[in-house]
Amino acid sequence: MTSKAETITLVEERRLTLQAELDSYKTQAERNKFGQFATPTRLAHEILAYGLSLLPRNEAIRFLDPAIGTGSFYSALRATHGRRPVNWARGFEIDPHYGEPARHLWRETPLDITLSDFTRQEPPTHDEEKSNLLICNPPYVRHHHIGGADKRRLQNTARKAANIEFSGLSGLYCYFLALSHPWMSEGGIAGWLIPSEFMDVNYGKALKAYLLRDVTLLHIHRFDPNDVQFDDALVSSAVVWFKKQKPLADHQITFSFGGTLQQPALVRKVNAGELEHASKWSRFPKRSAESTHKGYRLGDLFSVKRGLATGDNNFFILDEERATALDIPSRFLRPILPSTRYVKEDEIMADEHGIPLLEKRLFLLDCTLPEHEVQHGYPSLWAYLQTGRAQVAQRYLCRSRRYWYAQERRPAAPIVCTYIGRSDHGGQPFRFLLNHSQATATNVYLMLYPSPLLMDKLRANPAMLRTLWHALNAIDRTVLLDNGRVYGGGMHKLEPRELAAVPADELAALIGLDKKRPEEQLAFEAMAAAL
Repeated sequence: MTSKAETITLVEERRLTLQAELDSYKTQAERNKFGQFATPTRLAHEILAYGLSLLPRNEAIRFLDPAIGTGSFYSALRATHGRRPVNWARGFEIDPHYGEPARHLWRETPLDITLSDFTRQEPPTHDEEKSNLLICNPPYVRHHHIGGADKRRLQNTARKAANIEFSGLSGLYCYFLALSHPWMSEGGIAGWLIPSEFMDVNYGKALKAYLLRDVTLLHIHRFDPNDVQFDDALVSSAVVWFKKQKPLADHQITFSFGGTLQQPALVRKVNAGELEHASKWSRFPKRSAESTHKGYRLGDLFSVKRGLATGDNNFFILDEERATALDIPSRFLRPILPSTRYVKEDEIMADEHGIPLLEKRLFLLDCTLPEHEVQHGYPSLWAYLQTGRAQVAQRYLCRSRRYWYAQERRPAAPIVCTYIGRSDHGGQPFRFLLNHSQATATNVYLMLYPSPLLMDKLRANPAMLRTLWHALNAIDRTVLLDNGRVYGGGMHKLEPRELAAVPADELAALIGLDKKRPEEQLAFEAMAAAL
Protein backbone atom coordinates (compact mmCIF):
# COMPACT_ATOMS: atom_id res chain seq x y z
CA MET A 1 0.00 0.00 0.00
CA THR A 2 1.36 3.41 -1.00
CA SER A 3 1.87 5.85 1.90
CA LYS A 4 0.65 9.45 1.83
CA ALA A 5 4.22 10.74 1.50
CA GLU A 6 4.91 8.38 -1.41
CA THR A 7 1.70 9.49 -3.13
CA ILE A 8 2.69 13.16 -2.77
CA THR A 9 6.12 12.37 -4.24
CA LEU A 10 4.61 10.46 -7.18
CA VAL A 11 2.22 13.31 -7.98
CA GLU A 12 5.10 15.80 -7.89
CA GLU A 13 7.07 13.62 -10.30
CA ARG A 14 4.06 13.60 -12.64
CA ARG A 15 3.79 17.39 -12.31
CA LEU A 16 7.45 17.86 -13.24
CA THR A 17 7.02 15.63 -16.30
CA LEU A 18 3.90 17.59 -17.27
CA GLN A 19 5.71 20.90 -16.77
CA ALA A 20 8.57 19.88 -19.03
CA GLU A 21 6.16 18.65 -21.70
CA LEU A 22 4.08 21.84 -21.64
CA ASP A 23 7.20 24.05 -21.71
CA SER A 24 8.49 22.17 -24.75
CA TYR A 25 5.52 23.35 -26.81
CA LYS A 26 6.51 26.99 -26.27
CA THR A 27 9.59 28.80 -27.50
CA GLN A 28 11.96 30.47 -25.08
CA ALA A 29 10.97 33.84 -26.56
CA GLU A 30 7.27 33.16 -25.86
CA ARG A 31 7.91 32.18 -22.26
CA ASN A 32 10.15 35.22 -21.77
CA LYS A 33 7.47 37.53 -23.13
CA PHE A 34 4.78 36.14 -20.81
CA GLY A 35 7.11 35.58 -17.85
CA GLN A 36 6.33 31.87 -17.54
CA PHE A 37 9.08 30.36 -15.38
CA ALA A 38 8.09 27.51 -13.09
CA THR A 39 9.49 27.38 -9.56
CA PRO A 40 11.93 24.48 -9.03
CA THR A 41 10.74 21.83 -6.56
CA ARG A 42 13.53 22.36 -4.03
CA LEU A 43 12.94 26.10 -3.92
CA ALA A 44 9.15 25.70 -3.69
CA HIS A 45 9.54 23.35 -0.68
CA GLU A 46 11.96 25.75 0.99
CA ILE A 47 9.58 28.70 0.53
CA LEU A 48 6.50 26.82 1.80
CA ALA A 49 8.32 25.48 4.85
CA TYR A 50 9.47 28.99 5.72
CA GLY A 51 6.02 30.48 5.14
CA LEU A 52 4.39 27.92 7.41
CA SER A 53 6.89 28.80 10.15
CA LEU A 54 5.60 32.39 10.07
CA LEU A 55 1.97 31.33 10.47
CA PRO A 56 0.58 30.66 13.99
CA ARG A 57 0.73 26.92 14.70
CA ASN A 58 -2.93 26.60 15.66
CA GLU A 59 -4.23 28.37 12.57
CA ALA A 60 -5.77 26.38 9.71
CA ILE A 61 -4.36 27.19 6.29
CA ARG A 62 -6.23 29.13 3.63
CA PHE A 63 -3.83 28.96 0.68
CA LEU A 64 -3.80 31.20 -2.40
CA ASP A 65 -1.47 31.32 -5.41
CA PRO A 66 -2.53 34.04 -7.90
CA ALA A 67 -0.26 32.64 -10.67
CA ILE A 68 -0.36 28.93 -10.01
CA GLY A 69 0.91 27.44 -13.28
CA THR A 70 1.02 23.66 -12.83
CA GLY A 71 0.97 24.02 -9.04
CA SER A 72 4.56 23.84 -7.77
CA PHE A 73 3.72 25.74 -4.58
CA TYR A 74 0.57 23.72 -3.91
CA SER A 75 2.55 20.53 -4.37
CA ALA A 76 5.11 21.87 -1.87
CA LEU A 77 2.30 22.74 0.56
CA ARG A 78 1.08 19.14 0.48
CA ALA A 79 4.59 17.94 1.26
CA THR A 80 5.28 20.38 4.12
CA HIS A 81 2.06 21.20 6.01
CA GLY A 82 2.19 18.02 8.10
CA ARG A 83 -0.91 17.62 10.26
CA ARG A 84 -1.92 21.24 10.07
CA PRO A 85 -5.41 21.47 8.51
CA VAL A 86 -5.89 23.11 5.11
CA ASN A 87 -9.33 24.70 4.99
CA TRP A 88 -9.06 25.49 1.31
CA ALA A 89 -6.53 26.03 -1.49
CA ARG A 90 -7.10 28.19 -4.53
CA GLY A 91 -5.13 29.26 -7.56
CA PHE A 92 -5.51 31.38 -10.71
CA GLU A 93 -3.95 30.67 -14.10
CA ILE A 94 -4.44 32.89 -17.14
CA ASP A 95 -2.98 30.45 -19.71
CA PRO A 96 -5.16 27.37 -20.38
CA HIS A 97 -2.08 25.71 -21.92
CA TYR A 98 -0.90 25.22 -18.34
CA GLY A 99 -4.17 25.65 -16.46
CA GLU A 100 -6.25 22.86 -18.05
CA PRO A 101 -3.62 20.12 -17.54
CA ALA A 102 -3.03 21.40 -14.00
CA ARG A 103 -6.74 21.13 -13.24
CA HIS A 104 -6.68 17.55 -14.45
CA LEU A 105 -3.56 16.75 -12.43
CA TRP A 106 -5.06 18.05 -9.15
CA ARG A 107 -8.66 16.94 -9.79
CA GLU A 108 -8.69 14.56 -6.80
CA THR A 109 -7.34 17.17 -4.35
CA PRO A 110 -9.03 20.18 -2.67
CA LEU A 111 -7.19 22.64 -4.96
CA ASP A 112 -9.57 24.88 -6.91
CA ILE A 113 -7.97 26.38 -10.04
CA THR A 114 -9.72 29.26 -11.79
CA LEU A 115 -8.74 29.69 -15.45
CA SER A 116 -8.75 33.45 -15.63
CA ASP A 117 -6.64 36.59 -15.38
CA PHE A 118 -6.13 37.24 -11.67
CA THR A 119 -5.70 40.98 -12.26
CA ARG A 120 -9.33 41.17 -13.47
CA GLN A 121 -10.90 39.35 -10.51
CA GLU A 122 -13.01 40.91 -7.77
CA PRO A 123 -11.53 40.18 -4.33
CA PRO A 124 -13.65 38.43 -1.68
CA THR A 125 -15.49 40.46 0.94
CA HIS A 126 -15.71 37.93 3.81
CA ASP A 127 -12.63 37.20 5.91
CA GLU A 128 -13.06 33.41 5.75
CA GLU A 129 -12.77 33.67 1.96
CA LYS A 130 -9.46 35.53 2.21
CA SER A 131 -6.09 33.85 2.33
CA ASN A 132 -3.86 33.70 5.38
CA LEU A 133 -1.00 32.13 3.38
CA LEU A 134 -0.40 33.67 -0.04
CA ILE A 135 2.61 32.31 -1.92
CA CYS A 136 3.34 33.36 -5.48
CA ASN A 137 5.94 33.45 -8.23
CA PRO A 138 4.16 36.06 -10.39
CA PRO A 139 4.77 36.37 -14.14
CA TYR A 140 7.92 38.35 -14.82
CA VAL A 141 6.54 40.43 -17.70
CA ARG A 142 8.48 43.62 -18.40
CA HIS A 143 6.60 46.88 -18.84
CA HIS A 144 7.17 47.11 -22.61
CA HIS A 145 5.17 43.88 -23.07
CA ILE A 146 2.15 45.46 -21.32
CA GLY A 147 -0.11 47.42 -23.67
CA GLY A 148 -0.95 51.05 -22.91
CA ALA A 149 -4.62 50.45 -22.11
CA ASP A 150 -3.82 47.42 -19.98
CA LYS A 151 -1.12 49.35 -18.13
CA ARG A 152 -3.56 52.14 -17.28
CA ARG A 153 -6.10 49.57 -16.06
CA LEU A 154 -3.49 47.92 -13.85
CA GLN A 155 -2.33 51.26 -12.44
CA ASN A 156 -5.91 52.22 -11.55
CA THR A 157 -6.62 48.83 -9.99
CA ALA A 158 -3.38 48.90 -7.96
CA ARG A 159 -4.31 52.34 -6.66
CA LYS A 160 -7.73 51.07 -5.61
CA ALA A 161 -6.51 47.78 -4.12
CA ALA A 162 -3.43 48.93 -2.19
CA ASN A 163 -3.12 52.71 -2.64
CA ILE A 164 0.08 52.25 -4.69
CA GLU A 165 0.92 54.66 -7.51
CA PHE A 166 3.04 52.57 -9.88
CA SER A 167 5.26 54.03 -12.58
CA GLY A 168 4.62 53.00 -16.16
CA LEU A 169 8.00 51.23 -16.05
CA SER A 170 6.79 48.71 -13.46
CA GLY A 171 6.76 45.03 -14.36
CA LEU A 172 3.62 42.90 -14.10
CA TYR A 173 4.86 41.29 -10.87
CA CYS A 174 4.45 44.65 -9.09
CA TYR A 175 0.76 44.79 -10.00
CA PHE A 176 0.22 41.19 -8.87
CA LEU A 177 1.60 42.05 -5.47
CA ALA A 178 -0.57 45.16 -5.11
CA LEU A 179 -3.75 43.52 -6.38
CA SER A 180 -3.33 40.65 -3.90
CA HIS A 181 -3.64 42.99 -0.92
CA PRO A 182 -7.46 42.73 -0.56
CA TRP A 183 -7.27 38.94 -1.05
CA MET A 184 -5.39 38.55 2.24
CA SER A 185 -6.93 38.37 5.70
CA GLU A 186 -5.69 40.67 8.44
CA GLY A 187 -2.54 39.13 9.90
CA GLY A 188 -2.09 36.87 6.89
CA ILE A 189 1.37 35.95 5.60
CA ALA A 190 2.57 36.59 2.03
CA GLY A 191 5.69 35.25 0.35
CA TRP A 192 6.62 36.63 -3.07
CA LEU A 193 9.35 35.20 -5.28
CA ILE A 194 10.16 38.22 -7.44
CA PRO A 195 13.11 39.84 -9.28
CA SER A 196 15.41 41.60 -6.82
CA GLU A 197 15.74 44.62 -9.13
CA PHE A 198 12.82 46.36 -7.39
CA MET A 199 15.22 46.98 -4.48
CA ASP A 200 17.32 49.42 -6.52
CA VAL A 201 15.40 50.82 -9.50
CA ASN A 202 13.26 53.97 -9.55
CA TYR A 203 10.02 52.17 -10.33
CA GLY A 204 10.54 50.09 -7.18
CA LYS A 205 10.10 53.12 -4.91
CA ALA A 206 6.31 52.79 -4.80
CA LEU A 207 6.54 49.09 -3.95
CA LYS A 208 9.12 49.73 -1.20
CA ALA A 209 6.93 52.45 0.29
CA TYR A 210 4.02 49.97 0.45
CA LEU A 211 6.22 47.37 2.16
CA LEU A 212 7.32 49.87 4.80
CA ARG A 213 4.04 51.66 5.53
CA ASP A 214 1.04 49.46 4.70
CA VAL A 215 2.20 46.01 5.79
CA THR A 216 4.76 44.64 8.24
CA LEU A 217 7.78 43.69 6.18
CA LEU A 218 9.34 40.66 7.86
CA HIS A 219 12.20 39.35 5.74
CA ILE A 220 13.82 39.81 2.35
CA HIS A 221 16.13 37.06 1.22
CA ARG A 222 18.20 37.80 -1.86
CA PHE A 223 19.75 34.86 -3.66
CA ASP A 224 23.35 35.09 -4.79
CA PRO A 225 23.15 36.28 -8.43
CA ASN A 226 25.76 33.68 -9.35
CA ASP A 227 23.31 31.02 -8.16
CA VAL A 228 20.48 31.56 -10.65
CA GLN A 229 17.25 30.03 -9.32
CA PHE A 230 15.68 29.53 -12.76
CA ASP A 231 17.64 27.71 -15.46
CA ASP A 232 15.68 29.51 -18.19
CA ALA A 233 15.45 33.07 -16.83
CA LEU A 234 18.45 35.33 -16.39
CA VAL A 235 17.14 37.23 -13.39
CA SER A 236 18.38 37.74 -9.84
CA SER A 237 15.66 36.62 -7.43
CA ALA A 238 14.48 37.58 -3.96
CA VAL A 239 11.80 36.25 -1.62
CA VAL A 240 9.83 39.00 0.11
CA TRP A 241 7.87 38.09 3.27
CA PHE A 242 5.36 40.33 4.99
CA LYS A 243 2.35 40.21 7.28
CA LYS A 244 -0.82 42.07 6.41
CA GLN A 245 -0.92 44.47 9.33
CA LYS A 246 0.33 48.00 9.91
CA PRO A 247 3.93 48.03 11.14
CA LEU A 248 5.10 49.12 14.57
CA ALA A 249 7.11 52.33 14.61
CA ASP A 250 10.39 50.69 15.64
CA HIS A 251 10.16 47.33 13.90
CA GLN A 252 13.16 45.62 12.30
CA ILE A 253 13.38 43.68 9.05
CA THR A 254 15.59 40.67 8.44
CA PHE A 255 17.77 40.94 5.35
CA SER A 256 19.65 37.84 4.22
CA PHE A 257 21.82 37.02 1.25
CA GLY A 258 23.14 33.86 -0.41
CA GLY A 259 22.74 30.27 0.72
CA THR A 260 19.14 29.33 1.44
CA LEU A 261 16.21 30.85 3.30
CA GLN A 262 16.88 28.68 6.32
CA GLN A 263 20.68 28.91 6.11
CA PRO A 264 21.71 32.17 4.42
CA ALA A 265 25.33 33.20 3.98
CA LEU A 266 24.74 36.69 5.46
CA VAL A 267 22.02 38.00 7.80
CA ARG A 268 21.36 41.44 9.25
CA LYS A 269 18.47 43.11 11.08
CA VAL A 270 17.70 46.55 9.65
CA ASN A 271 15.53 49.24 11.22
CA ALA A 272 12.63 50.39 9.09
CA GLY A 273 13.82 53.97 9.50
CA GLU A 274 17.15 53.07 7.91
CA LEU A 275 15.34 51.60 4.91
CA GLU A 276 13.25 54.76 4.52
CA HIS A 277 16.44 56.67 3.68
CA ALA A 278 18.23 53.96 1.67
CA SER A 279 17.92 54.28 -2.09
CA LYS A 280 19.35 50.80 -2.70
CA TRP A 281 18.09 47.95 -0.57
CA SER A 282 20.40 45.45 -2.24
CA ARG A 283 23.20 46.87 -0.06
CA PHE A 284 21.70 44.95 2.85
CA PRO A 285 22.64 42.77 4.67
CA LYS A 286 26.12 44.08 3.84
CA ARG A 287 27.07 47.12 5.87
CA SER A 288 27.76 49.91 3.43
CA ALA A 289 29.77 52.95 4.49
CA GLU A 290 29.13 54.36 1.01
CA SER A 291 25.45 54.88 1.76
CA THR A 292 26.32 57.48 4.43
CA HIS A 293 29.40 58.90 2.70
CA LYS A 294 29.57 62.69 3.09
CA GLY A 295 32.72 63.45 1.10
CA TYR A 296 33.57 63.68 -2.59
CA ARG A 297 31.87 61.46 -5.13
CA LEU A 298 32.79 60.79 -8.74
CA GLY A 299 30.01 63.15 -9.80
CA ASP A 300 31.99 66.00 -8.24
CA LEU A 301 34.93 65.26 -10.55
CA PHE A 302 33.17 64.06 -13.69
CA SER A 303 29.90 64.61 -15.47
CA VAL A 304 28.80 61.05 -16.23
CA LYS A 305 26.71 60.63 -19.39
CA ARG A 306 25.42 57.57 -21.14
CA GLY A 307 26.79 57.05 -24.65
CA LEU A 308 24.51 58.00 -27.52
CA ALA A 309 21.63 55.93 -28.84
CA THR A 310 21.69 56.00 -32.64
CA GLY A 311 18.21 54.63 -33.30
CA ASP A 312 19.64 51.85 -35.47
CA ASN A 313 23.30 50.88 -35.13
CA ASN A 314 23.23 48.72 -38.25
CA PHE A 315 22.20 51.70 -40.34
CA PHE A 316 24.08 54.58 -38.71
CA ILE A 317 27.37 52.87 -37.78
CA LEU A 318 29.54 51.99 -40.77
CA ASP A 319 32.93 50.37 -41.02
CA GLU A 320 35.59 52.01 -43.16
CA GLU A 321 35.04 49.79 -46.19
CA ARG A 322 31.29 50.29 -46.27
CA ALA A 323 31.54 54.05 -45.83
CA THR A 324 33.98 54.20 -48.74
CA ALA A 325 31.82 51.98 -50.94
CA LEU A 326 28.77 54.16 -50.26
CA ASP A 327 30.83 57.29 -50.96
CA ILE A 328 29.66 58.99 -47.77
CA PRO A 329 31.43 62.38 -47.44
CA SER A 330 33.91 62.39 -44.55
CA ARG A 331 32.35 65.52 -43.05
CA PHE A 332 29.33 63.40 -42.10
CA LEU A 333 31.34 60.61 -40.47
CA ARG A 334 32.45 60.75 -36.82
CA PRO A 335 34.73 58.08 -35.39
CA ILE A 336 32.94 55.91 -32.81
CA LEU A 337 34.23 53.21 -30.48
CA PRO A 338 33.31 49.61 -31.31
CA SER A 339 31.70 47.31 -28.75
CA THR A 340 33.81 46.46 -25.72
CA ARG A 341 34.93 43.06 -27.01
CA TYR A 342 36.94 44.80 -29.75
CA VAL A 343 38.75 47.08 -27.27
CA LYS A 344 41.45 44.81 -25.87
CA GLU A 345 43.55 47.42 -24.07
CA ASP A 346 42.42 49.96 -21.48
CA GLU A 347 44.22 52.82 -23.26
CA ILE A 348 42.87 53.85 -26.66
CA MET A 349 45.50 55.45 -28.87
CA ALA A 350 44.68 57.47 -32.03
CA ASP A 351 46.15 58.44 -35.39
CA GLU A 352 46.78 62.02 -36.49
CA HIS A 353 43.09 62.41 -37.43
CA GLY A 354 41.85 61.33 -33.99
CA ILE A 355 40.63 57.94 -35.26
CA PRO A 356 41.18 55.12 -32.72
CA LEU A 357 44.03 52.73 -33.51
CA LEU A 358 41.86 49.67 -33.18
CA GLU A 359 41.40 46.62 -35.36
CA LYS A 360 37.75 47.54 -35.92
CA ARG A 361 37.46 51.15 -37.17
CA LEU A 362 33.89 52.40 -37.13
CA PHE A 363 32.20 55.66 -38.07
CA LEU A 364 28.93 57.24 -37.05
CA LEU A 365 26.78 58.73 -39.79
CA ASP A 366 25.72 62.15 -38.52
CA CYS A 367 24.28 64.95 -40.63
CA THR A 368 22.58 68.12 -39.38
CA LEU A 369 21.66 69.52 -42.78
CA PRO A 370 18.00 69.69 -43.90
CA GLU A 371 16.87 67.18 -46.50
CA HIS A 372 16.77 69.57 -49.47
CA GLU A 373 20.43 70.51 -48.90
CA VAL A 374 21.46 66.86 -48.65
CA GLN A 375 19.50 65.98 -51.80
CA HIS A 376 21.07 68.73 -53.91
CA GLY A 377 24.54 68.86 -52.43
CA TYR A 378 25.37 65.26 -51.48
CA PRO A 379 23.67 62.78 -53.83
CA SER A 380 25.51 59.69 -52.53
CA LEU A 381 24.49 60.42 -48.92
CA TRP A 382 20.94 61.17 -50.10
CA ALA A 383 20.79 57.83 -51.91
CA TYR A 384 21.84 55.98 -48.76
CA LEU A 385 19.33 57.82 -46.59
CA GLN A 386 16.55 56.75 -48.93
CA THR A 387 17.31 53.10 -48.10
CA GLY A 388 16.37 53.80 -44.46
CA ARG A 389 13.36 56.02 -44.96
CA ALA A 390 10.74 53.26 -44.86
CA GLN A 391 12.00 51.50 -41.71
CA VAL A 392 14.74 53.36 -39.82
CA ALA A 393 13.21 56.83 -40.12
CA GLN A 394 9.96 55.54 -38.60
CA ARG A 395 11.56 54.31 -35.39
CA TYR A 396 10.58 56.24 -32.28
CA LEU A 397 14.00 57.73 -31.58
CA CYS A 398 14.56 58.79 -35.19
CA ARG A 399 11.17 60.32 -35.81
CA SER A 400 11.42 62.37 -32.62
CA ARG A 401 14.46 64.25 -33.98
CA ARG A 402 14.43 67.43 -36.04
CA TYR A 403 16.12 65.46 -38.81
CA TRP A 404 15.76 61.70 -38.41
CA TYR A 405 19.40 61.11 -39.42
CA ALA A 406 20.95 63.71 -37.05
CA GLN A 407 22.59 62.26 -33.93
CA GLU A 408 22.58 63.68 -30.40
CA ARG A 409 25.62 65.67 -29.28
CA ARG A 410 28.12 63.38 -27.56
CA PRO A 411 31.69 64.62 -28.03
CA ALA A 412 34.58 62.29 -27.33
CA ALA A 413 35.18 61.79 -23.60
CA PRO A 414 38.71 61.47 -22.20
CA ILE A 415 37.59 58.51 -20.06
CA VAL A 416 34.87 55.98 -20.85
CA CYS A 417 33.55 53.15 -18.71
CA THR A 418 32.26 49.73 -19.73
CA TYR A 419 29.26 49.78 -17.43
CA ILE A 420 28.10 46.16 -17.83
CA GLY A 421 30.31 43.43 -16.42
CA ARG A 422 30.45 40.15 -14.57
CA SER A 423 31.49 39.53 -10.98
CA ASP A 424 32.17 35.81 -11.25
CA HIS A 425 35.49 35.92 -13.11
CA GLY A 426 37.58 37.83 -10.54
CA GLY A 427 39.18 41.17 -11.24
CA GLN A 428 37.33 44.38 -12.01
CA PRO A 429 33.83 43.95 -13.52
CA PHE A 430 33.95 47.46 -15.05
CA ARG A 431 36.79 48.89 -17.14
CA PHE A 432 37.78 52.55 -17.28
CA LEU A 433 39.37 53.35 -20.64
CA LEU A 434 41.68 56.30 -21.28
CA ASN A 435 40.56 57.68 -24.63
CA HIS A 436 43.13 59.67 -26.63
CA SER A 437 40.94 59.61 -29.75
CA GLN A 438 38.13 61.81 -31.04
CA ALA A 439 35.74 58.86 -31.06
CA THR A 440 32.36 59.18 -29.45
CA ALA A 441 30.64 56.11 -28.00
CA THR A 442 27.29 54.33 -28.06
CA ASN A 443 25.19 53.55 -25.02
CA VAL A 444 27.19 50.43 -24.15
CA TYR A 445 29.61 52.89 -22.53
CA LEU A 446 29.40 55.61 -19.91
CA MET A 447 31.28 58.78 -20.84
CA LEU A 448 33.15 60.72 -18.16
CA TYR A 449 33.66 64.44 -18.87
CA PRO A 450 35.76 66.46 -16.39
CA SER A 451 33.69 68.79 -14.20
CA PRO A 452 34.63 72.49 -13.95
CA LEU A 453 36.26 71.66 -10.61
CA LEU A 454 38.50 69.07 -12.27
CA MET A 455 39.08 71.05 -15.48
CA ASP A 456 40.83 73.79 -13.50
CA LYS A 457 43.26 71.21 -12.16
CA LEU A 458 43.83 69.57 -15.56
CA ARG A 459 44.63 72.88 -17.26
CA ALA A 460 47.44 73.38 -14.79
CA ASN A 461 48.61 69.76 -14.95
CA PRO A 462 47.23 67.63 -17.85
CA ALA A 463 49.17 64.57 -16.58
CA MET A 464 46.68 64.36 -13.68
CA LEU A 465 44.19 62.72 -16.06
CA ARG A 466 46.39 59.61 -16.34
CA THR A 467 46.77 59.52 -12.55
CA LEU A 468 42.99 59.64 -12.16
CA TRP A 469 42.52 56.94 -14.80
CA HIS A 470 44.79 54.57 -12.86
CA ALA A 471 42.95 55.42 -9.65
CA LEU A 472 39.56 54.72 -11.25
CA ASN A 473 40.68 51.25 -12.27
CA ALA A 474 41.98 50.69 -8.73
CA ILE A 475 38.63 51.40 -7.03
CA ASP A 476 37.65 48.44 -4.86
CA ARG A 477 35.36 46.25 -6.95
CA THR A 478 32.91 45.85 -4.05
CA VAL A 479 32.39 49.63 -3.94
CA LEU A 480 31.39 49.66 -7.61
CA LEU A 481 29.25 46.55 -7.29
CA ASP A 482 27.42 47.92 -4.24
CA ASN A 483 26.56 51.12 -6.11
CA GLY A 484 25.22 49.31 -9.18
CA ARG A 485 22.55 46.73 -9.78
CA VAL A 486 22.79 43.01 -10.38
CA TYR A 487 21.06 40.50 -12.65
CA GLY A 488 21.02 36.73 -12.70
CA GLY A 489 24.23 34.89 -13.54
CA GLY A 490 26.44 37.53 -11.90
CA MET A 491 25.81 40.27 -14.48
CA HIS A 492 26.27 43.76 -13.00
CA LYS A 493 25.33 47.15 -14.38
CA LEU A 494 26.15 50.76 -13.46
CA GLU A 495 23.82 53.56 -14.50
CA PRO A 496 25.20 57.13 -14.85
CA ARG A 497 23.79 58.33 -11.53
CA GLU A 498 25.07 55.19 -9.79
CA LEU A 499 28.61 55.69 -11.06
CA ALA A 500 28.45 59.38 -10.16
CA ALA A 501 27.52 58.40 -6.57
CA VAL A 502 30.68 56.29 -6.02
CA PRO A 503 32.82 57.77 -3.17
CA ALA A 504 35.89 59.59 -4.52
CA ASP A 505 37.77 61.11 -1.59
CA GLU A 506 41.00 59.35 -2.60
CA LEU A 507 40.74 60.60 -6.18
CA ALA A 508 40.03 64.12 -4.96
CA ALA A 509 43.13 63.97 -2.76
CA LEU A 510 45.26 62.88 -5.73
CA ILE A 511 44.57 66.15 -7.52
CA GLY A 512 44.98 68.29 -4.43
CA LEU A 513 41.37 69.07 -3.56
CA ASP A 514 40.63 70.20 -0.02
CA LYS A 515 39.37 67.59 2.44
CA LYS A 516 36.24 69.64 3.09
CA ARG A 517 32.94 68.27 1.84
CA PRO A 518 32.48 69.26 -1.82
CA GLU A 519 29.61 71.66 -1.20
CA GLU A 520 31.59 73.39 1.57
CA GLN A 521 34.68 73.58 -0.64
CA LEU A 522 32.74 75.06 -3.57
CA ALA A 523 31.00 77.56 -1.32
CA PHE A 524 34.37 78.59 0.13
CA GLU A 525 35.86 79.05 -3.35
CA ALA A 526 32.85 81.08 -4.50
CA MET A 527 33.16 83.33 -1.44
CA ALA A 528 36.90 83.76 -2.03
CA ALA A 529 36.28 84.68 -5.67
CA ALA A 530 33.66 87.24 -4.65
CA LEU A 531 36.11 88.86 -2.23
